[in-house]
Amino acid sequence: MVHTLDLDFLGRTGVIASALLDGPGGAVVVDPGPTTSLDGLRAALAAHGRTLEEVRALLLTHIHLDHAGATGSIVRINPRIEVFVHERGAAHVIDPGKLLQSAQRLYGEDMQRLWGEIAPVPAGNVRALRGGEVLSVAGRQVQVAYTPGHASHHVSYLDTATGMAFAGDVGGIRIGAPLLVIPPTPPPDIDLEAWDASLDLLRAWRPDRLFVTHFGSHDQPIDHLADLQVRLRATGAVVRSLLAGPAADDREREARFADWVRDSFRERLADEESVRRYEAAVPVAHCWQGLARYWRKRAG
Repeated sequence: MVHTLDLDFLGRTGVIASALLDGPGGAVVVDPGPTTSLDGLRAALAAHGRTLEEVRALLLTHIHLDHAGATGSIVRINPRIEVFVHERGAAHVIDPGKLLQSAQRLYGEDMQRLWGEIAPVPAGNVRALRGGEVLSVAGRQVQVAYTPGHASHHVSYLDTATGMAFAGDVGGIRIGAPLLVIPPTPPPDIDLEAWDASLDLLRAWRPDRLFVTHFGSHDQPIDHLADLQVRLRATGAVVRSLLAGPAADDREREARFADWVRDSFRERLADEESVRRYEAAVPVAHCWQGLARYWRKRAG
């Protein structure tokens, strides 16, 4: 069985989800979330008859704090847990100093309020991945694919028993039933070409369902990925156009981008609370910053 665990992030439901894979050999959690949501993770596990002490492995799609910030705290509670992460992210899980410096530049004084403690993970608990592996965890067979684009160290997982693909953030943000899949594009290492290729790879898996951290599992994965791919290209084109347009400072460009994004939300969302949930998952300003950085790097 695969269960969606709503972490009740900062008291708001439907923003950050972990996945529980319940196997004959114990429990596995995909993307445990931030330390500020650790109580929410405990409560969600308890609702399915599990505890953190029963978790055998954490599968990290990537090390961004909304996905993996609680990893070190969880290993401190349960030192037997194996932590699976791409090899490019492994060193930053073991020593999160550079990760914290990068996040501090993005979140500033909100760091502690949003994410809480970011504890290091002992090297002996970390299992570095390259992509292409088939893991045997808690009695389940899980395929691994390297899926960069949102992050250079992003991987996705396919649970072979259920056909569920766990796509982290490379699978976009989709909150609720409407087919509205938004690409989260924060700095520092957005790569639109790599992301496009990763979506092709996810399609090649032919999953039965798709699980994204923001938020939960969705059927019709091919339609989901197609909507994301269209929006990824459109969003990138809007930012490129704004950067190449008439002289304006970045504050004005960002404001125009934000208006465009929110208008696109409202085309398919019936209420403002749904809009706010999308923005809680990834602030529009961060999406602008990541894509502007991408195009400026491309320009040399």
